[in-house]
Amino acid sequence: MNYFQLFNIEVSFDVDIQELSSSYQTLQKTVHPDKFAHSSEQEQRLAVQKSAQINDAYQTLKNPLQRAEYILVQRGVEMPNEQHSFQDTSFLMRQMELREMLEDVKFSSDVDAALADAQTVLSNECTQLSQLMRTQISENNAASNLAACDNLRKLKFYQKLNVEVDRLEDSLFGD
Repeated sequence: MNYFQLFNIEVSFDVDIQELSSSYQTLQKTVHPDKFAHSSEQEQRLAVQKSAQINDAYQTLKNPLQRAEYILVQRGVEMPNEQHSFQDTSFLMRQMELREMLEDVKFSSDVDAALADAQTVLSNECTQLSQLMRTQISENNAASNLAACDNLRKLKFYQKLNVEVDRLEDSLFGD
């Protein structure tokens, strides 16, 4: 089952989330297990399975990184696992710099400003990388798909850094 076909939307990194949500709700209404309460056990089981598949498809397509990965996998791009090392040493060095920047926030004389600066830096870099990946996905050729895969992996690093920022913020300002 192709998730884009399921929701009757174009295969694209850019998805209208409202349209996706509307299609999701419509589909879920047609297969909701409650509609099959008086049906046979097999029909009930199929309704639950179909509902779960629709939910999985929706969760995948509404998340930009999962959507990008899904598109690339559908195109036959082999996604390296998390432990696969990066060849881009400048990116790895940048990740270390960003982690140091986050560590330094705790010791800043103005923690609020340091945290805001860190969030801005991460947001800007993530936006630039997302735009590049979006362009590569839309080009849809072997080289651009591989580059998009590499940038998707990089964006997952940024996602982890943003989780660290949230934890840092909670530890600094939480009760």
